Amino acid sequence: MEKIWLSTYPKGVPPEIPPLPYPSLSALCEDACKKYSKDVAFDNFNVTLTYGQYKILAERFASYLQHGLGLKKGDRIAIMLPNTLQYPVVMLGIFLMGGVIVNINPLYTPRELEHQLKDSGATTIIILENFAHTLEACIKNTEIKHVITTQIGDLFPTLKRYIFNFVVKRIKKLVPPWHLENSISFPDALSQGDIEPYHPVELFPEDLAFLQYTGGTTGVAKGAELTHRNMVSNVMQASLWLGAYLKEGERQVVVSPLPLYHIFSLTANLLLFIYLGAKDILITNPREISLLIRLIKNKKFTVITGVNTLFNALLHNPHFKEIDFSHLRCPFGGGMAVQSGVAEEWFRRTGYVLSEGYGLTECSPAVTINRFDEDHFTGSIGLPVPSTEISIRNEQGEEVPLGEEGELCIRGPQVMRGYWKNPEETARAFYPGGWFRTGDLVKMDEKGFIYLLERKKDMIIVSGFNVYPTEVEDVLGKHPDIKEVAVIGVISPAGDEQVKAVIVPKVSTLTPEAVIAYARTQLTGYKVPKVVEFATELPKTPVGKILRRALREGTQ
Repeated sequence: MEKIWLSTYPKGVPPEIPPLPYPSLSALCEDACKKYSKDVAFDNFNVTLTYGQYKILAERFASYLQHGLGLKKGDRIAIMLPNTLQYPVVMLGIFLMGGVIVNINPLYTPRELEHQLKDSGATTIIILENFAHTLEACIKNTEIKHVITTQIGDLFPTLKRYIFNFVVKRIKKLVPPWHLENSISFPDALSQGDIEPYHPVELFPEDLAFLQYTGGTTGVAKGAELTHRNMVSNVMQASLWLGAYLKEGERQVVVSPLPLYHIFSLTANLLLFIYLGAKDILITNPREISLLIRLIKNKKFTVITGVNTLFNALLHNPHFKEIDFSHLRCPFGGGMAVQSGVAEEWFRRTGYVLSEGYGLTECSPAVTINRFDEDHFTGSIGLPVPSTEISIRNEQGEEVPLGEEGELCIRGPQVMRGYWKNPEETARAFYPGGWFRTGDLVKMDEKGFIYLLERKKDMIIVSGFNVYPTEVEDVLGKHPDIKEVAVIGVISPAGDEQVKAVIVPKVSTLTPEAVIAYARTQLTGYKVPKVVEFATELPKTPVGKILRRALREGTQ
């Protein structure tokens, strides 16, 4: 497809990224630590780390992994942490010793955690104590040999660390009892890592950086193989785009309420702004909206990212008016569609247009980004970022004329290598020539702006997270009182997407409450159905396949 979007590019954004300045993410981070050593890198609950302190801690952690645990280049290491100061330290420490990161949602159930650990072959995990009981329930079925536990305040000054961790564990009682043999605390690991220096490991662009798990279009969790080249390329693509709107010489401050284990926040908030030498305000629990506002209201931030539900919650909080937006340059929504009503209210209250983009785990993730100088919310997912090729194809794999709808296919340096140990799914995900098939229906206008028409056919997006109906159906289908089940996404009265289960019960005594309670024992909270409906039968094709579309059309 002709790159008609280039004529609509922001001034100063080139069509291609230059040769990569770094062979790896470790080199990128080390360079930032050298350039900005005295500047604040991270802020969590008003406790800060400079770039210089960040590098020292990461090197100690790398040394512990090498000398204390005997880990080598290519070993998979799981991180199960919310947004804390520990996350970036652990991430860089793993890169420095050549490891591959397996990001894990801390809210996973034992079943979900077990699958990801087993599939990735991770032998080591760094986990917040609040979730250690989940690991205890499944660790015997995994290859995990080394467990490093941490508490939220472990990198806080001594007194604040003690008080904070005491309140979390003893007052709020947010740490269920757990026992994991031979585990070590994060502070102890850092102390051991300070005994001798780590040995630098050379990383190459094609080395794996992350196994980032996603259900893709099938619902079977697969590890997207994201290389250092993929990730550095996407950082360069995003930085060139953002650079057109940031004031030269202005220190950037980014608010990071979305979890760093999610690919959007990982690249758009953490890696990109390390590269830019920014101050990153890490929000551990963004669902506490009043606390979030207190933590950011006077920070004079230039960038804030979020999902539609977060922006909507901020707007409806009575303390929203206290936030200082005077330095804001780029408010950005990703992870799920930004609703026009939310975007319009955001503009009315702040004077800034919420910009929207599009990405996928398999693309590191950024594919398209909107201009940040629009005077209204366009509803478009934006223009392809530099060095990105777009092809919109019909069901026969043929490119469609401009303006017609088709499947969005992508080629560029940010596109994953493939799915971990899954050649069949990898083959299905690509057209010949390296074109990644997103499964999303889009159309492009004459200026190159892309509009998303329909998400992957059956996928549900809850607060920016993918929910795959087949997984929820598989769990509910094991309930002894359920005969058949179909799961779809529906719009709640508040305008957000939520999970709905349509069930053919075996017994008349089954209740929606019982179904939801059962689901909660097997699924992360955002995957649990919020709506349960009973039916005498489910709509099906002549060969017996359940017609989810018919269910959706009957409930929207």
